[in-house]
Amino acid sequence: MTTSQRNVAIVGAGLIGRAWAVIFARAGWNVRLTDPHILSLQAAPSLIRDELHALARHGLADDPDGAAARISTATSLEQAVSDVEFVQENGPEVVEEKQAIFAQLDRHAPPDALLVSSTSAIVASRFTEALPGRSRCLVGHPVNPPHLVPLVELCGAPWTSPDAIDRATKIYREIGQVPVTVNREINGFVLNRLQGALLAEAFRLVGEGYISAEDLDHTVKDGLGLRWSFLGPFETIELNAPGGIPDYCARYTGFYKELASNSAGPEVYQSPNVDRVIADWPHRPTTDRIAMLTQRRNERLAALAAHKAAQSK
Repeated sequence: MTTSQRNVAIVGAGLIGRAWAVIFARAGWNVRLTDPHILSLQAAPSLIRDELHALARHGLADDPDGAAARISTATSLEQAVSDVEFVQENGPEVVEEKQAIFAQLDRHAPPDALLVSSTSAIVASRFTEALPGRSRCLVGHPVNPPHLVPLVELCGAPWTSPDAIDRATKIYREIGQVPVTVNREINGFVLNRLQGALLAEAFRLVGEGYISAEDLDHTVKDGLGLRWSFLGPFETIELNAPGGIPDYCARYTGFYKELASNSAGPEVYQSPNVDRVIADWPHRPTTDRIAMLTQRRNERLAALAAHKAAQSK
């Protein structure tokens, strides 16, 4: 997972920005990190170094200290993007702020640099339309935490050039991510729409008393999720009928048609349903609990990533 020396700017030093810094530095890139919040920027290098060492314990980073040495900070966006070929933006999920950031990026980054947003909900056309260099702008939406879950959704605006998508796809593959292309803009892209469908049904089933919240989670993590860690939904149903997907559709879609005609609506996220779901969850979200579960999640994801990497060799 190495490249010749290349330069990337990471705009935003929060969780997602730091994860991108880990990914690019691990792959051999020079990373320049910037954030208008100086305390976050100052704290980032040591946090990134710690994460690189955590990856190394699972065999997911060959030279954590060497990777950390390739990361520098810049106190201005103009300095951060001065000589890069790729920019990964991780600013607030606010259209107006992204418009302002991308206007600066388009003004100061080299004209052939790709300008990519990590946004999970805002399509690129909403913050790039007025830019002279809008053809090089796109969304590269990762999954949290990006350094342990490799998927990246690429989605351009109507004016994004095919070359920009192709170049971004190649770069993400080179740094060890798994890019997929969303062919045209849609709210939530693809991953969050799939997640949203499952989450809405989960809220309905728990809120209406069909199952407890903890048992609902067991249904996914000890059931569906085990297959989904290495099979997609179409691969899954291909194996669930002797004649593959055509046979599955002929045999089983009657129930799914019924389910789709009565799918969960927005009321599942409103009172009183959401209050019943919260009351059914037996844990309080204390700072210590969230920190402990985050660490455990990351350790398990790292172990899974190492396993999948070994299986692919």
